[in-house]
Amino acid sequence: MTDAQIDADYNVRNTISPELFDATIEEYRRRSREAVDGLDGFADLRYDPDSIECLDVWGTGSGLRPAFVAIHGGYWRALSRHHTAFMARMLDAAGIATVSVDYGLAPDTPLEEIVRQVRAAVAWVYHHGADHGLDPNRIVVGGSSAGGHLTATTMVPGWQGPLDLPDDVVRAAMPISGLFDIRPLVNSFANEWLGLDDTRASALSPMLQADRVGPRAVVAVAEHDGVGFLEQSRMFHDAWARRSESELLMIPGRNHYDVFLDLADPDTALSRALLGLFADLGRTS
Repeated sequence: MTDAQIDADYNVRNTISPELFDATIEEYRRRSREAVDGLDGFADLRYDPDSIECLDVWGTGSGLRPAFVAIHGGYWRALSRHHTAFMARMLDAAGIATVSVDYGLAPDTPLEEIVRQVRAAVAWVYHHGADHGLDPNRIVVGGSSAGGHLTATTMVPGWQGPLDLPDDVVRAAMPISGLFDIRPLVNSFANEWLGLDDTRASALSPMLQADRVGPRAVVAVAEHDGVGFLEQSRMFHDAWARRSESELLMIPGRNHYDVFLDLADPDTALSRALLGLFADLGRTS
């Protein structure tokens, strides 16, 4: 595949107009602000002693609630947790808390460090979540685009032990419109801010680590997504389903950017699938 073809397949900004892109990103922020208005929770919690990154917890109640760890997209270089809480009210109505996570952005933060930070956020929920109304035994991780890739990095084995976590700390996961084999990006426009080589890209590709039993997954992707994101979602589902339970969920009529917003509405297929992941966990606290 030529570099030009790789760029075409992975540049999802070209799949919608600039006006629609700007409007959708603004909707992330507006709907997130509206969703958390009046919700019980905790803001600006520093989760990692080795960085300045913070997370917010929204929708706490009596007892310990299951937690949805929401990871924002932005091609690893944009957006924040403040764009990624629009599902909080929908989940609160179902008795589920939302944990919106920030991470350092490229190019100032290497992708290895971004992955480490997201895993540290999951570790914080497990070790300290109970002090903030979260059930450490019912953690589901999800995110869109770059957040889909980062979600998958919490699904694979090998990182949990050094953080004193059980292998199944992530009980279920929903990567949405993600990238799971990032080796093609080495020869793409995205490497301007990622700065990867083939060796590092291989080590950071969850597709290449899906070789053991892991959490149940719903691998979701928008019907009108970028070619590379569509292909990789299918491939990751196939790889994950060889050893673990996985569902591939195509969301009709949605693009790479607006598909994530479906989690604000309890009646969408995406929200029903996410609520189904939590329902299957049962009650452990």
